[in-house]
Amino acid sequence: MRILLIEDSARLRDLVSEAVRDAGWKIDAFATAELGRAALADHTYDLLLLDLGLPDEDGLDVLKSLREEKLQTPVLVLTARGAIDERIAGLDAGADDYLAKPFHNGELVARIRALMRRAPVTSMPVLEYGALRMDVASRRVMCSGAEITLAPSEKGLLELLMRNGGKVVAKSKIEHAFSEFGDEKSSNAVELAVSRLRKKVEGHKTGTLIETVRGVGYMMREVPD
Repeated sequence: MRILLIEDSARLRDLVSEAVRDAGWKIDAFATAELGRAALADHTYDLLLLDLGLPDEDGLDVLKSLREEKLQTPVLVLTARGAIDERIAGLDAGADDYLAKPFHNGELVARIRALMRRAPVTSMPVLEYGALRMDVASRRVMCSGAEITLAPSEKGLLELLMRNGGKVVAKSKIEHAFSEFGDEKSSNAVELAVSRLRKKVEGHKTGTLIETVRGVGYMMREVPD
């Protein structure tokens, strides 16, 4: 799950980014509509968090134009405009949900999870592969009824491998999925992450194996008990 935040307040960008990362997702944050549009042109995002009071363009105009350009990404509007007519205007412009400032981080994360359940990327809200089971929204990973404790980044990596079960996932795709602007992941970082995940998964009878496909990437496949 990779999220784009367009918010002009540096303090709120930091607070929202911290909450999103703590929930186990990646986020790219920008202060202007111009930079946000450029990011959308270069990357595919699973969710857009959009402030309406941007310094270079009104957020409602940004939202309307993105929908006219056929952007299908779910949009959660974050704004201090709390009046009911403003909320209606945001929803009519193409927003999927609306969160008035100030808000609690817990509510923000809950709203994101709710949108995840409706978004195309989560058409499989519960992933199953071998004896592994992952609830995408709650981020819980189970194996034969027992919960597997994983770090947020490890859950993200496991989700990517499970969604592509039986297929090779290129190392470059993993690097991109776990990178943010200004914090690009190296091949070595990916190798370490896979190694940590493999050790934790192998500690349970998951009926799966994470294989290294030399020179290409990694593949999760089912193995007989």
